[in-house]
Amino acid sequence: MTVKSSISLRDDQHAFAKALVDDGRFPSVSAVVQQGLDLLRQRDEDARLERAALRQLLLQRADGPVVGAADLRAGLAARRAARAE
Repeated sequence: MTVKSSISLRDDQHAFAKALVDDGRFPSVSAVVQQGLDLLRQRDEDARLERAALRQLLLQRADGPVVGAADLRAGLAARRAARAE
């Protein structure tokens, strides 16, 4: 379903949208605005999924073993030495 809505654009926004229409990339300024809203919705959904994945990773790490600084340094030094060979 399509809903008619009145919006206000700044001059530069309208000029940009109109240029996209004039270049044949979109059939109308309305289509440009719709695409912009779809992109914002996708960006928000991507950010939500990334936050959820990060939250899950942090919870997994919190339940895992704690590595001390000395052990971490020794492990890094061993990796560097193995790469140098």
